[in-house]
Amino acid sequence: MNAPWKPGTPGNRDAFNAFICDEAALDVLRPVVIEMGWQPEKCNKGGLRNAVQSLSITASPNILMVDLSESGDPLSDINALAEVCEPGTVVIAVGQVNDVRLYRDLVASGIHDYLLKPLSPGQVRDALVNAQAVFAAPKHHDPAVAKRHISTAVIGTRGGVGASTLATSLAWLFSADEKMPTALLDLDVHFGTGALALDLEPGRGLTDAIENPGRIDGLFIERAMIRANDHLAILSAEAPMNSPLMTDGAAFVQLEEEFRQAFEMTVIDLPRNMLINFPHLLADVNVVILATEMTLAGARDAIRILSWLKTNAAHVQPIVVANKVQSGVAEISKADFEASIERKIGYTIPYDVKAATNAAKLGQTFADANRSSKAGSTIREIAKTIMGVGEGEVIDDGVKVKTSLLGKFDLKSLLPKKEKSPAPAQA
Repeated sequence: MNAPWKPGTPGNRDAFNAFICDEAALDVLRPVVIEMGWQPEKCNKGGLRNAVQSLSITASPNILMVDLSESGDPLSDINALAEVCEPGTVVIAVGQVNDVRLYRDLVASGIHDYLLKPLSPGQVRDALVNAQAVFAAPKHHDPAVAKRHISTAVIGTRGGVGASTLATSLAWLFSADEKMPTALLDLDVHFGTGALALDLEPGRGLTDAIENPGRIDGLFIERAMIRANDHLAILSAEAPMNSPLMTDGAAFVQLEEEFRQAFEMTVIDLPRNMLINFPHLLADVNVVILATEMTLAGARDAIRILSWLKTNAAHVQPIVVANKVQSGVAEISKADFEASIERKIGYTIPYDVKAATNAAKLGQTFADANRSSKAGSTIREIAKTIMGVGEGEVIDDGVKVKTSLLGKFDLKSLLPKKEKSPAPAQA
């Protein structure tokens, strides 16, 4: 409930509201509220349950005082209150249980302060003044001091090219090596492997967001995302196969917006079908990592996706990454592949099945489990390049070519040449 304050929100919210169980406490509270310049009518009779019921249909105030005296399970009820409170609400709890463990648990759950009954005017006044001081402090998300944010989408030209491996590795490197607050959003809702790669349970955060996009805010992000390390939080899912994806994509856009407020880096594992269904997902993306294998099908789909990006998301900087490259057994040579897509391959990651197996066994990302391997080193180079974009650098991986092999529909002519030539080994 003490989530990062959003500038501009206070104008639509009351300054103060209270839900107190007994008249004696209300008699102490109302004069102090008048002294603070607030309306005494905002001091309501009723405890925490009344607060939850009321705030479920109205905006929460800047400062909320709520009575826990009638609550049988204060911590559980506070969680229910958190579901209806908007980010930035400062909550002061009132109760009659004098227990330091309860106090610590309440503060850990987001409560600003806990006042013990019977209330005194001085005690209440000090608590309200301290609560007001929260809004006088510098705002972390004030536009004047806004921190940079880089959003990276990782797209595979085809299934199995290693896009998810790249996405999880990049997110881990940003968070673990660079200590940058990072969000990993796995949009393969039914078959995503983001949580699996980090040996975590995906939770229900992403499916809850899709089902109730109106609930997405800073507090939702804080509670729904799964922590992978001190700086990395992931949102993933394993939705039931009998539950089709019923959404207009608004939830995904709202998630990206909240990520920009709460993190410095966002990595989106973006299946190509999601790109087709929800093109607005790239509206605020800075970099697109296009993962591919050097095959005919990979070249064809790279051409199509790069063309789509040029038309529909010209602001993004694409980086083509050839993954799982085996020397001498590629369907298309690097030179032919680059000529086909009319763009240089930014990075080439060698095929390393032992490294991939090692990462899976350890329950770690590929880059974390294989730091000394050539493939791991290349992924770290990609991460450095992405961070450079945040410093204003421009990725120049275009290439001027006179002809485009696949662009001239030479797919069929390429295959016989490969089959007749005795030099290349068969993949």
